[in-house]
Amino acid sequence: MALSPRETSKRRAQRTRLRLKALSNGRPRLSVFRSSKNIYAQIIDDAGGVTLAAASSLEGGKGKHGSDKEAAAIVGKLVAERAIEKGVKDVVFDRGGFIYHGRVKALADAAREAGLNF
Repeated sequence: MALSPRETSKRRAQRTRLRLKALSNGRPRLSVFRSSKNIYAQIIDDAGGVTLAAASSLEGGKGKHGSDKEAAAIVGKLVAERAIEKGVKDVVFDRGGFIYHGRVKALADAAREAGLNF
């Protein structure tokens, strides 16, 4: 029986998270979700089940959708700044089953430059 594209995407994301839990050592995870029009990032504390910081390309009200690398870099910088304000510097990167390329890589690089360690 063939799986739907949504189901395969879900399985990829779960597989990634399962590997991260083994490596996390109690660190929060920087979770990325990429849609065709926007990109979202959250820093999640899995032990407490709480979102510590979040940012998305919908913020700013500029009217332009955030479907480019530039918008992803802005989101990465924003989420890193918000996490550092909360006292979080070390995270694990959860790409959510997306390939580490393009917008996902731009977000990760910007978060590293803004001071997050992963």
